[in-house]
Amino acid sequence: MPKLVRQRWEADFGAFGGRKAKRGFSYDAYVPDELADLEFSLTADVAQAVAEAELLLTEVNRKGPALRALEALARQLLRAESVASSRIEGLELSHRRLARAAFAEDESDITAQSVLANIRAMELAVATAATTKRFGVPAILKVHKALFSAFGDRHAGKVRTEQNWVGGAASSPRNAEFVPPPPELVTGLLEDLAAFLDRDDLPPVMQAAIAHAQFETIHPFADGNGRVGRCLIHVVLTRRGVTPNVVPPVSLVLATDARAYVGGLTDFRAGRVNEWVGLFAAAARTAAMEASRFAAQLSAQEEQWRAAVGPLRPNAAASVLLRLLPGVPIIDVQTAQELVGCSNQAARLALAQLERAGVISQLTVGRRNRAWEAGAVFELLNTFERHLATRRGGTTRLRPAPR
Repeated sequence: MPKLVRQRWEADFGAFGGRKAKRGFSYDAYVPDELADLEFSLTADVAQAVAEAELLLTEVNRKGPALRALEALARQLLRAESVASSRIEGLELSHRRLARAAFAEDESDITAQSVLANIRAMELAVATAATTKRFGVPAILKVHKALFSAFGDRHAGKVRTEQNWVGGAASSPRNAEFVPPPPELVTGLLEDLAAFLDRDDLPPVMQAAIAHAQFETIHPFADGNGRVGRCLIHVVLTRRGVTPNVVPPVSLVLATDARAYVGGLTDFRAGRVNEWVGLFAAAARTAAMEASRFAAQLSAQEEQWRAAVGPLRPNAAASVLLRLLPGVPIIDVQTAQELVGCSNQAARLALAQLERAGVISQLTVGRRNRAWEAGAVFELLNTFERHLATRRGGTTRLRPAPR
């Protein structure tokens, strides 16, 4: 059974605030059950929700969306997932701003660089999950390092050595909403979680839900726990063969109702595993449905572009770019060359053809080092997110679990 461990916060007479803030006090840190050999059972309705979510996720990945370039869909959904995961942590920015910062390698946009680091971490997590036999603690640390190493963070890739907490004041855990395990227990709990990731006797969606909640409960890092924890969702789904091609935007769905999401994690810690798994399964189901819908929209957009450009040979540079443009909505001549595998002149002519048709518009000023963007892709991404945020109903708007 989970337990609370009584801890002591020593007095700090240099602490900011009044006399109470300087006094020592006792608090309870939460220590979760180990998972490697734990037995789980789901109620019939939650088991059905898990099975439905898994079926829909599998269909998106194996039957293939209505899009010629599956890679383009996968890239945009992974970006949307990373943006949403960062947004939960308070990092707000548009897809257009993110793409422009990535293209220009603009290191001055710290928010964009943080989200780009999240994308790299997500890519690393999914790739590692797909290519390694065991996703152990070193792999988890590697994902965390990818989040922060570019910023020179001394905590990057390192398990915390101090007590942390969620909510309350930054100075102490006196009024914290949740206090994770003491630091001396963290490594052991992470090893147990890694062993849990190796299990294959649980439904994958259920396993992903529990792995994510357990990671957030351990809170093993000084920062970046939410983003790494959401990467673990896709580690499980990839390792179990459910999502080999397309990363479903589960974080994007969870972000539409942050209160229900936090409530679900609280349910898990209180032993109400069915409530949390049911909430997570609803999010995964919606993520799969919306991924299919988004794929159809991108496909329709490609057909609109082709109608505007006119007849093209299938292997013409412009035709190839139209297939790949949804995944690379900001492009220059060099990028076009690399994507198509054509000469500089052929890339220039293809981009000029797309610009004349209104598919792309020039982003930079002047004739040297020009870049173009496909604004329609950003509009589709924005519509995709707005649709999720405003739709009502049990499949999209998450319901707080019953108390």
